Amino acid sequence: VSPTEEVAVVRRIVVVPHNPAWAAAFAAEARFWRGILGHQVVAIEHIGSTAIPGMPAKPIIDMLITVHDIDAVGAHDASLIAAGYWPRGENGIPGRRFHIKGTDEARTHHVHVFGADSPEAERHLAFRDYMTAHPAEAQAYGRLKEDLAARFPEDAEGYVAGKDAFVQEREARASAWRRDRES
Repeated sequence: VSPTEEVAVVRRIVVVPHNPAWAAAFAAEARFWRGILGHQVVAIEHIGSTAIPGMPAKPIIDMLITVHDIDAVGAHDASLIAAGYWPRGENGIPGRRFHIKGTDEARTHHVHVFGADSPEAERHLAFRDYMTAHPAEAQAYGRLKEDLAARFPEDAEGYVAGKDAFVQEREARASAWRRDRES
């Protein structure tokens, strides 16, 4: 295949039982990113399903990093590429810098970098915290993910579309829940 030809990549959708080792995998990568970004880092958080105790998940560690200056992140691309991370730009979310580790077929980490004041970062954290505080909701989400992975084992778009209504409803609940806790 020449460099100018596009190759269709099929990513298998696999949802596995929760693995306590995911927390250690997050911690190791958080140290790496803190070393790369240094003083730019405001916070590094474990998000997504691998961060929610007991929840089945695709075995991809999602990380959320908030930084002082989102525009400074690109200066580290060469170091990140050398370590196996692939910059994907905003990748559909304005103000985000998205990086994957691994290959398109076998990813191990998704890293979402936002400016410190990003409402998108708050949305991710509220969802994680809400699911952690509401185990029945997390179990329902886990069952949905398992069902969708069985129905769409090679169709990432179908898998994501199948989760959309559930996620949007829980994000709204999470946002209201977070506001109630803060007032």
